[in-house]
This record gives sequence, structure tokens and C-alpha cells, in this order.
Amino acid sequence: MQGDLASTASTQITRLALRWLLYLLLVLFALYYLAPLFVMVTTSLKSLEEIKTGSLVSLPREVTFDAWGTAWSAACSGIKCEGLKPYFWNSIVMAVPAVLISTFLGAINGYVIAQWRFRGANLIFSLMLFGCFIPFQVVLLPMARLLGLMGLAGSIPGLIFVHVVYGLGFTTLFFRNYYVSISPELIRAAKIDGAGFFRIFWSVFLPLSVPIIVVTIIWQFTQIWNDFLFGVSFSQAGTQPITVALNNIVNSTTGVKEYNVDMAAAIIAALPTLIVYVVAGKYFIRGLTAGSVKG
Repeated sequence: MQGDLASTASTQITRLALRWLLYLLLVLFALYYLAPLFVMVTTSLKSLEEIKTGSLVSLPREVTFDAWGTAWSAACSGIKCEGLKPYFWNSIVMAVPAVLISTFLGAINGYVIAQWRFRGANLIFSLMLFGCFIPFQVVLLPMARLLGLMGLAGSIPGLIFVHVVYGLGFTTLFFRNYYVSISPELIRAAKIDGAGFFRIFWSVFLPLSVPIIVVTIIWQFTQIWNDFLFGVSFSQAGTQPITVALNNIVNSTTGVKEYNVDMAAAIIAALPTLIVYVVAGKYFIRGLTAGSVKG
């Protein structure tokens, strides 16, 4: 009896030790991944003089937001240069319509391919899936030619069109894999009640699609907001997104390198995606586990 109790106690101690070891590893990994963000934030809150004389990982002796103001309104010194403000709104105007349009079209495509079987549906889906893995560089020249023919070259509507087209394969994949898990009996019942194609979509499928809609919106917004290659290739002065402006700021500083301004600009550019994941991250995980990886 005493031997069993000792064995049980030893097992519990081992489990507790392993649990604390796991917690320690998780804390170490978290510190490792959060260290760059910590350095960025603290550096952006320091004066240039303190950066020169202080430690990279030290807290600011005197907090100042001058670098943030400079990054937002006039980040370049010595030459004429705008801050991030106009480019931030360019990205908003570009990302929001592109996300909404590509999500809606992906929902329609996924609904048709998953539930309305027709000849060639699998081939069409395979081709769209193949499109997800085409490198950005491959489509640059054809897309530039197409935008020129459409009269959208160098414009924000042109960037919206590019991101909708390139993101359509991903959004279709997400919705198709989600909709295949929904029973076809729902469509049969709706058809018996006299519902048509769009009636079934609006009244039956969309109310069930909230988890995958959240997943798709977060995915698309992150990809579009963080894109640099399409932004620098298909925009011009006045229509450039924030990633292009951030690159210009970091590479156009003359004289003394203003690391605090660079860090502040990088944080401003990353804030929207950080906020999206902080606010809706748990819904993103729920959406994935609800069916977006099935199929």
C-alpha cells in the first residue's frame, strides 16, 4: 500500500516538474520572439542622443514621442519627403475593398464548387489552387500589361484589382473546404421549399459562414497590407501603399541615421495587422478548426 502511494506521489511530482519545464520553455520562446518588438518600441521612444550613448535593450531614460510624430508626418530630414500619413490611408483605401471583394467572390466560388456539382468543377478548383502557388514575380509583366490595357496602371483601383485576382485562389480554397463539410441535405431541403441559387447562398450558407469569413478576412488583410512587391511594381507617386513608403523612409534618411524614426515608422506600418490579430486572433483559430482545413 505504501509502495503504491509512493509511486503515485512520484508520478505526480514528475508530471508537475514536466509541466513547469514546459511553462519555462514557453516563456523562453515568448521572450525570444518578443525581444525584437521590445527593442523597436523602446528605441522609438528614445531621443537620438540617448540611442547613441545608451544600451540597445535598455528602457528610455526620458520617453519622447517626437520620432512617432516625425514618422507620421515628415519622416525624412535634409530632403523633401512626406511621412507615412498619406500612404497609410492609401493602404486602407486599397486593402478594405480588396478584402471585401475577394472574400465575397471566394464565398460564391467555394459555394458553387463544393455544393453545386458541375462538369469540370474539380478541374477549375485545381487550376485555382495551382494559382495560389504561382510566385509573385511570374505575374508581374502580364499583370502590368493587363493594367495598362484596362487604364488602371499606377492607380489604387489597379492595386485593388491585382490583390483581388491574386487572392481569389486562397479565398476560394478556404470557402470550398469549409462548405464541403456542410450537409447537401440543406440544399435539397431549400430547393424543395422553392429557394434558388442566391436564396440558398444568402439564407442558408452565409449565416453558417461566420468562422470562415473571419479567417478569410484576417488572411487577406494581412497579405494585402504587408505586400511590398505588388505595391512597388504597380503604383506611382501618390498611390503607393505604406510598405513602399516605409522602405523609402528607411533608405532615404541622410546624414545621421535616425533609428528612432525608422522603428516608429515600422511599428506604425505593422499596427493594423497587430491589432487585427490581437482582437480577432481567437476567432481565427476557431475558424480554422471549424472546417477551413477540411476537404
